[in-house]
Amino acid sequence: MSVPKFAAVRQSESFHQELKRRVNDYFEQAGKATTGNATLFTKAALLTGALLFLYIHLVFFTPPAGWAILECVLMGAVGAAIGFNVMHDGAHGSFSEHKWLNQAAAFTLNVFGGNSFMWNMKHNLIHHMYTNIDGVDDDIDAQPWLRLSETQPRRALHRYQHYYFWFLYALFYLAWVVMMDYQKYFKGAIGSVPLKKMTLGDQLTFWGFKVLYLGLFVALPIYMVGFVPWIIGFLIFAAVAGFSLSLVFQLAHTVEPATFPVPDAQTYKMEDEWAIHQLKTTANFATDNKVVTWLLGGLNFQVEHHLFPKISHVHYPAISKIIKQACQEFDVVYHEFPRMRTAVLSHVLFLRQLGRAA
Repeated sequence: MSVPKFAAVRQSESFHQELKRRVNDYFEQAGKATTGNATLFTKAALLTGALLFLYIHLVFFTPPAGWAILECVLMGAVGAAIGFNVMHDGAHGSFSEHKWLNQAAAFTLNVFGGNSFMWNMKHNLIHHMYTNIDGVDDDIDAQPWLRLSETQPRRALHRYQHYYFWFLYALFYLAWVVMMDYQKYFKGAIGSVPLKKMTLGDQLTFWGFKVLYLGLFVALPIYMVGFVPWIIGFLIFAAVAGFSLSLVFQLAHTVEPATFPVPDAQTYKMEDEWAIHQLKTTANFATDNKVVTWLLGGLNFQVEHHLFPKISHVHYPAISKIIKQACQEFDVVYHEFPRMRTAVLSHVLFLRQLGRAA
């Protein structure tokens, strides 16, 4: 399947080029690198240390049931935070100016049972380029369980999707590590887009880390604490991680103001240039909340992230001011929710609307 083409704009008139010029000027004048800084590295160390402590205490010291349940909840939350803050920046090459550190940060996904090769294809190359384009962006394909675009068929169960989506989101991490990567691997495609050819190193990484994950998160815990305590703890950890990951990423694109552009049926071209497409399909939330920003690795600044994915999230609060100003001058939309709860409500209303509309 061919992928859509975005509208071509003369460089002198391109909104994207003007954005890049202004943001580049900011970094040059401030004398800052676009990658992570000591604050990010400290946060990465704290989160990694917390995860190691929780894992070791749960597996090797067997705390009482009440403490174990609490620690499994915390481990799921910390695991998601590592994904938001460390893995995500590393996979985009923005965690550090050193390539090996970015690779190490991205490889945390492999330790958690995912695969960095598949993520790069699915997220960096497809989702970031073709955001909210049904049939291409795999992030909005949750069929038949959820209807996330008007171009997708509506089924009877979708009438209730705004009630049961919470449960599906809690299953996301489990489905990812048990099924999704393997489907992509054996199908040789992500949705309608063929996978790039995997090198021998990619193959070894894929299968090697899958085996390591089974050892660390299945075999060793069962051996140390027994099957029943393990399965209860693992399901709690997986549910918290899955729900956190799913909700945060869905709040960026499946909310009421976000659009789902369709390419021209004849030319397969999009109406807008790429940067304007990103602004129409993406929304921010709770950008003034420093706690939310810290925990989510700046993924509440999704507009900034989609326009400048190779810039570390630690710089998003600063460049958001530049982007907002440019949007006002060029009369371009800038979607933003003042609080996280208003974004969640908009997501629920969005699901309800799509579940009932033909």
